[in-house]
Amino acid sequence: MATPTPAEDRRATARYTAPFLAYIALMAAGRIFNWPPAISYVVRCTVPAALLLALSRPLLASRPARPFASMLLGAAVFLIWIAPDRLLGYRHFWLFENSLTGSAATSVAPNLRASLAFRAMHVLGSTLLVPMLEELFWRGWLMRWLIDQRFRKVPLGAYTPMSFWVVALLFASEHGPYWEVGLAAGILYNWWIVRTRNLTDCILAHAVTNGLLASYVLSSNQWAYWL
Repeated sequence: MATPTPAEDRRATARYTAPFLAYIALMAAGRIFNWPPAISYVVRCTVPAALLLALSRPLLASRPARPFASMLLGAAVFLIWIAPDRLLGYRHFWLFENSLTGSAATSVAPNLRASLAFRAMHVLGSTLLVPMLEELFWRGWLMRWLIDQRFRKVPLGAYTPMSFWVVALLFASEHGPYWEVGLAAGILYNWWIVRTRNLTDCILAHAVTNGLLASYVLSSNQWAYWL
């Protein structure tokens, strides 16, 4: 087998990372430049979705190896996500709301919460788009890149303690005031890629988590879960 060239490695890296990085960059740009929330959300979803179609579609072609178990895992992560607040109500404690993590309060304006179009767009974005962006980046790329920067030599689901825990911690940090349940989710999703060695199983689990969370937000009016 021929050794991949640096250009091929860069193209492969872009397939895994560009959609997620675009999503994060556009989210930051919307806040810095104070874009109208609806426009900001549309832009930060449509551009990464276009990148997924243009760059990453071949990476998403496989089928889950354990679909039922993946859905059960996704449901378990959802329960972990909401249980602490439901049972203990500690979310506003300083360890979770502070200058680093931010506050557990939604940025979605009341008029958008009442908009069926915005609700539908947010459900689709969080359930279909975000799991693909995040799983490609965190467990498809970074978990392997931390083992070897020529990451394509590393099989999906390869385990080292360093790569496992660095990805789990960074995934937790991405979730702001929900960092502790984000850490639990990161650990479980990492464990699932190690066990299944199938990225689509992780995408499916993540999609079930986010879909159930979206249903919970809309049915209980708990908009703080959509920051």
